[in-house]
Amino acid sequence: MRFPITSRTTMACLLLVSLLTMAACTPKERVPAPLPQEISLDAVGHYCSMNLVEHAGPKGQIFIEGRSQPVWFTAIKQVFAYTLLPEEPKAITGIYVNDMGKSKSWDQPDTGAWIAAQEAWYVIDSDYVGGMGAEDAVPFGDKAEADSFAAKHGGQVVAYADVPEEYVWRQ
Repeated sequence: MRFPITSRTTMACLLLVSLLTMAACTPKERVPAPLPQEISLDAVGHYCSMNLVEHAGPKGQIFIEGRSQPVWFTAIKQVFAYTLLPEEPKAITGIYVNDMGKSKSWDQPDTGAWIAAQEAWYVIDSDYVGGMGAEDAVPFGDKAEADSFAAKHGGQVVAYADVPEEYVWRQ
């Protein structure tokens, strides 16, 4: 049996194709960021494969969609590098760094001293040497604390989006 092709049939097909195309293009609902996890003996740095408790200074963690455990970092510059490298996953659902203004210990930042990386202020180009033995960015949740640190240790205070890419790659 043959069905006659009419303008009504053509319009119905075009409408169906349009609806399917629009449904495929609808952005996914944004999943809320998971809460930061505390460093345990199982937390190993992504790039150095060393236990985080063996390194002093601020640390970072990145959550990737579909994974319950964060990717851990022993240095703050590594957090930025991970987000810039094309070979690393881009389905990031949360990034956290230690808020050094909330931590009493620079060797091992306090439990709960985490802040969303995009909300932190970073002191860069200071005399601070991080856990990997190289100059590193120092994150603070309060800009006044970051300014005070920079006044004592040199460097400049920048927001997450303003950390220069050339700074991240500098040794």
